[in-house]
Amino acid sequence: MPTFTALTTLTGKDSAEALAEALETLTPEPTGVGAFEMEDGSGLWEVGSYFEEAPDQAGLALLAAIHGAKPFTISELPETDWVAKVRRELTPVEAGRFFVYGSHDADKVPDDCEPLLIEAAMAFGTGHHGTTLGCLRALDRLANTGFVGKSVIDIGCGTAVLAMAAARIWPGVMLASDIDEVAVEVAEANVAANDLVGRVECIEAAGLDHPRFVAAAPFDLVFANILKGPLIDLAPDVTSRLQGGAKVILSGILNEQADEVIAVYCGLGNSLEHREEIGDWTTLTLTNN
Repeated sequence: MPTFTALTTLTGKDSAEALAEALETLTPEPTGVGAFEMEDGSGLWEVGSYFEEAPDQAGLALLAAIHGAKPFTISELPETDWVAKVRRELTPVEAGRFFVYGSHDADKVPDDCEPLLIEAAMAFGTGHHGTTLGCLRALDRLANTGFVGKSVIDIGCGTAVLAMAAARIWPGVMLASDIDEVAVEVAEANVAANDLVGRVECIEAAGLDHPRFVAAAPFDLVFANILKGPLIDLAPDVTSRLQGGAKVILSGILNEQADEVIAVYCGLGNSLEHREEIGDWTTLTLTNN
């Protein structure tokens, strides 16, 4: 069965969400609609929808005009076995002592590593993206200095790969949170697949106000691999829940956004310890003074 996509961009969250809602009224109905802020610093939002039959081009043009969006780009996607494709393309990733792999590469796991199994069907957070890779490298560097995380939280955990990496090398229970229910389910499945049940606790929550997090604070290590806007919004809460000397590993930051994030966190009493660029993305390690 063919799949069609219709994509456009426009300015403003409210306009994007209104357009996304309007798309639901089309006939034929879309099978999925989403509105996402673009990560290039342009301030634009992308609105996209999927259809199982050719969409109404006149209807799309009218909605774009009404909401001040660019004309929709309509494409027919080729039929693809996406899981098989991901398995071919997602080769194992090495990040210091950590080795991230799918079950199809289980025979490639070296003896002298900390293995992390992430299934190919759960692709974001596999370590291939520069943000996740940067965080794993930052964790490896911290561990090499003798740092031991005793109270650790991974905010916006996705697959929970970062919390699991911490659990591989340190004792105790690592916390992993995400605002998305499906992401939390994926995280729990990965925790079980890596025999880390009881070592990584996955919680659906936004921010740091959940009772479990309040009880666990202050933290000595916080991961936040999200986006610039939420990182800045969370900066006061993150900093207020840190022990003195605690570490913060931040990513999901485009290279040109890094200085702004650094300024906000340093203005709250943290200092920059390390920054690494991988492709378009920057990972920051900061210390709470």
